[in-house]
Amino acid sequence: MDVWLLAPDAPAAADARMLSYCERLLSSDERDRRDRFHFQRHRHQFLVSHALVRTTLSRYSHVEPERWEFSTNAHGRPEIAVPCQSPPLRFNLSHTDGLIACAVALAVDVGVDVEDATRSTAVAAIARRSFSPAEVNALEALPGARQTDRFFSLWTLKEAYIKARGLGLALPLDAFTMLVDRGDAPSIQFSAAIADDPGAWGFHASAPTARHRLAVAVRSEGLPACFEVRWLASLGET
Repeated sequence: MDVWLLAPDAPAAADARMLSYCERLLSSDERDRRDRFHFQRHRHQFLVSHALVRTTLSRYSHVEPERWEFSTNAHGRPEIAVPCQSPPLRFNLSHTDGLIACAVALAVDVGVDVEDATRSTAVAAIARRSFSPAEVNALEALPGARQTDRFFSLWTLKEAYIKARGLGLALPLDAFTMLVDRGDAPSIQFSAAIADDPGAWGFHASAPTARHRLAVAVRSEGLPACFEVRWLASLGET
């Protein structure tokens, strides 16, 4: 499973020719959605991130980037509608200030989340409201200086999992626990509120920059989950 990263504010991603190329790739619906954002930086993130999805998928199929068509499931997760392929490509997208990530897998559920760990966040309050009791206890046992880093590590992993499931907040965040202190890859435990097999999931967590945290979840069905994270300087890079 591959994860493609792009810094939307890098010179190559903000070049006028590159932005014109991105504009040509988007559908009319995507352009309309982009134009609804109030702030220019959010419009830019939307443009570049959705162009990244299209160019990334075309790395794995003989389909021109502008020919992909998408639908969403009942909970809003985007999926490929056209062209139909067998086995199907699955993808997930996440973006925050300074970083975009697109994860791609073949025929298995995948979710990705990136967060800017430098943004102002009420760590303790959000954790008590959204994390499992075990996660809250482990977080609050850490020195204050380490709590923010742990918070974003847990948050990105939890977001990646619910995005991979495609059920949104129909899955309560406090009903599963991310285990990150075992010295190997993160793993997951479920309460009785979630009917899922923890052995079916593989996770990756890292800090691709000093500022950002990245997490990926993939339904590996008990097989080793192999993750390759790749940086792009621009969408024209091969």
